[in-house]
Amino acid sequence: MNRETPNKYVLILYAADMLGTALSLSLAAWLRETLPYGQPLGARWHGPSLGVYLMVIVIWTVIFRLLFAYDVNRILRLVSEAQTVLGAVVMSILVLAGALYLSYRDLPRLLFVYFFLIEMPMIVTGRIALRVAFKLQGAERVTEQRILLVGAGDVGERMAKLLADRAWMGLQVVGFLDDAHKIGQLVGGFPVLGGLDEAPGLIERRGIHEVIITLPLHAHKQLEKLVSVLNEMPVNIRMVPDLFPLAYLRLGIRVLGDMPFVTLKEPVLDGFTMLAKRALDLAVGTCALLLLWPVMLIIAVWIKLDSPGPVLFKQQRVGLHGRLFSICKFRTMRVDAEKNMEAIMEQTGDGRLYLRKDRPDARITRLGRHLRRWSLDELPQLFNVVKGEMSVVGPRPEMPFLVAEYEPVQRRRLSVPPGMTGWWQVTTRADEPLALHAEADLYYARNYSLLLDLRILGLTIGAVIKGRGAY
Repeated sequence: MNRETPNKYVLILYAADMLGTALSLSLAAWLRETLPYGQPLGARWHGPSLGVYLMVIVIWTVIFRLLFAYDVNRILRLVSEAQTVLGAVVMSILVLAGALYLSYRDLPRLLFVYFFLIEMPMIVTGRIALRVAFKLQGAERVTEQRILLVGAGDVGERMAKLLADRAWMGLQVVGFLDDAHKIGQLVGGFPVLGGLDEAPGLIERRGIHEVIITLPLHAHKQLEKLVSVLNEMPVNIRMVPDLFPLAYLRLGIRVLGDMPFVTLKEPVLDGFTMLAKRALDLAVGTCALLLLWPVMLIIAVWIKLDSPGPVLFKQQRVGLHGRLFSICKFRTMRVDAEKNMEAIMEQTGDGRLYLRKDRPDARITRLGRHLRRWSLDELPQLFNVVKGEMSVVGPRPEMPFLVAEYEPVQRRRLSVPPGMTGWWQVTTRADEPLALHAEADLYYARNYSLLLDLRILGLTIGAVIKGRGAY
């Protein structure tokens, strides 16, 4: 389902948001009149006018829509939904402040503050309550949207799983249509109910609301005939093109004039997003260096006293778009450590190499174990961040010989700059082998946003304190 799917759950969610917003404004007005703070209101004050309420509803509708607060992908997970909603509320409040300054300037400022304080928990609490009601009371039956999938291949099975995850929203997969030899089989837990020619009768008998076509590209003739038949029936028709093996990171659909086209590859970070990410890197990197230089100086002296060799360890890594750079860390190993890489190297079943970091490593110095335990060895990477070779948040900066072993799909992680911390580091740390599969880094690239960066920074603090998986 795309982000604009108008299923009934989303409509109910929108109504609940707007009701909660109007209630928040009313409560704010009541508090302003009741609490003994601020200037006296005077006899002419009768609360916010109808125009203010309409302005609030229009602003909230537009901003929530623009920031994808009703995107079925953003509201699937509670944490992701809360982040999206909080960002939308803050932006709406800021726009409202500007709009009030140009129109209803007599609205008490203290009322505006009360509204801000009430609105944040009101919307989030309302969404949680609605989610719980749907899940616990079977409310999905009220918003049921019965879906028939056409095509029981890999793409169809993937779509069935995505819809099953959203079943509590009322999205119910009835089953598949496919070739005769698949009839009766289960695909992704759903039955193949019949062949493509049985679509009209099955839609009527099962009360289907939506048909999603997931046929492979070579089935053009079948697709043309099927769509022609379905156009005569009262159902929504959607199609998932079988382009996932070709897509670089995100499939995008655009319309130029009256000609639709599909984007298979475009930059993950556009000009504005890259600028915002770079600003965050410079702010965090510079502030961290100013605050932590005494700690870094102490560590440098301690390393010299603990073992012979340089204070810093430099190694070539692969950065954005495959560019090479020298990563900088505090030395935690003996000076001959790179000559003994076989100590932590293993092979996959098909003979490819990967690093195994979840086992004792005799090459690490006594002090190095403590530096790694608290991730202090990575502090010099702040210089890489300030220079623009790395980001504060991003995929793990990998060594060239490992990148050389990547499959094409794994090279997609090079579309964003490597980071000191990232989704891989805060979700698994080094408890799992550094195999060639970079699913966590690909997740970050596909779902990139500044909010995700801030979330990872917050999770990093907990991961470092716990020291889980740091070797």
